[in-house]
Amino acid sequence: MSEPSRSADTIAAIATASGRGAVGVVRMSGPRSLAIAEEVAGVAASPRRAMLARFSDGDGSLIDRGLVLVFPAPGSYTGEDVVEFQCHGGPVVLAAMLERCLALGARAARAGEFTERAFLHGKLDLAQAEAVADLIDASSRAAARSALRSLEGDFSRRVEAIRERLLESRVLVEASLDFPEEEIDVLSSYRVIERIVNLRDSVADLLRQAGQGQLLREGVRVVLLGEANVGKSSLLNALAGDAIAIVTAIPGTTRDLVRATIMIGDVPFHFTDTAGLRDAGDEVERIGIDRARAAARKADLVVRVSDGFDDAGVEEWLAHELEDVPWIRVRNKADLRGESAGWGARRDGGREMVVSARTGAGLEDLKGALLEAVGGVGQDGEGVFMARSRHLEALCRCMDHLDLAVTLENRVEFLAEELRYAEARLGDITGSRTADDLLGDIFRSFCIGK
Repeated sequence: MSEPSRSADTIAAIATASGRGAVGVVRMSGPRSLAIAEEVAGVAASPRRAMLARFSDGDGSLIDRGLVLVFPAPGSYTGEDVVEFQCHGGPVVLAAMLERCLALGARAARAGEFTERAFLHGKLDLAQAEAVADLIDASSRAAARSALRSLEGDFSRRVEAIRERLLESRVLVEASLDFPEEEIDVLSSYRVIERIVNLRDSVADLLRQAGQGQLLREGVRVVLLGEANVGKSSLLNALAGDAIAIVTAIPGTTRDLVRATIMIGDVPFHFTDTAGLRDAGDEVERIGIDRARAAARKADLVVRVSDGFDDAGVEEWLAHELEDVPWIRVRNKADLRGESAGWGARRDGGREMVVSARTGAGLEDLKGALLEAVGGVGQDGEGVFMARSRHLEALCRCMDHLDLAVTLENRVEFLAEELRYAEARLGDITGSRTADDLLGDIFRSFCIGK
């Protein structure tokens, strides 16, 4: 799908959510937008001024009365001629308006095609375009603030600033290759390796902030893990404020994964309650325990729940199997031991959160500990960029190339190649080098009309 074929068409779509509403919007973009608008409204509208008009069907009958707004190219969202009809928000009216536009030569827009055209015409880079969808889908104020920060270009400017510094280092390395007869040792004189180390640190810092943005967007996957009958299900119910998981005094009640999403602050936490870890009593329970361990390995955070009476059996497995997964300890049933809720000391010198799922004591402190365990994301929303998995992957790959580059001071040809690869990965984020198939995957996730 080439760019000319995309821009030659005039596209139209209903740009407001489905259902009934006071106002609905039909949007058009492309070379025939102004002509179609004049045909529908019966008069040419002035640019960027709302005009009250009668919207007519092909036989001259009235479809609706509303506002028409015209945004000539290039000063529009897409960079093309754009028209918006503001009608009454009934689905029949909006469908009739869209049908009229299609009959006059427009075609139905694909999902995300308006924003795709904004990207193709240089109105947005790819990271900003993705932030449009993230802002629409934001589930909290913190997520909306982070998406808006990316839409305003903060994330892209950070990426571009690093890319420009990386380009400076590439120039120096290329110079040492192109002019080997010069007496000046370019790499040493300009501290190129030191520059690359500093670049790597900058990418790592940006990756941390982008990673927090991904948690705001997608939520934190939390697995409750511990022995049977320590109160994992009770803890899930207490945090959710609802009886989501079955709770009995019989060990092994929970045999499959039980999931619930709970907002803590502005961050969605996707909790998974699991089967108690013990010697399985039957085949079904054994499968449940295997699933519990598999879920823990994929988690963003593990909450290791104990009851303070028997801590054996799980600690060694956690330390050995979850080296790359952060986890916090929670000691439940404080009411049965007469303990005060809050942070408490362990016999091994560590710390754990002491709570009572039955009385609710310590749950607010636990929520704070959960936010702290994932870097405090969402508590103020400052300095966090909305990010996607592909952004994080690109930043990680950039760091890998920079890590390798610092080891190649004496092999300048390979050093230059690694810097080129690192720069290309940064270009993947903003779309300065992006394949058409990736664009298709990205914009298909948008809603129609955006």
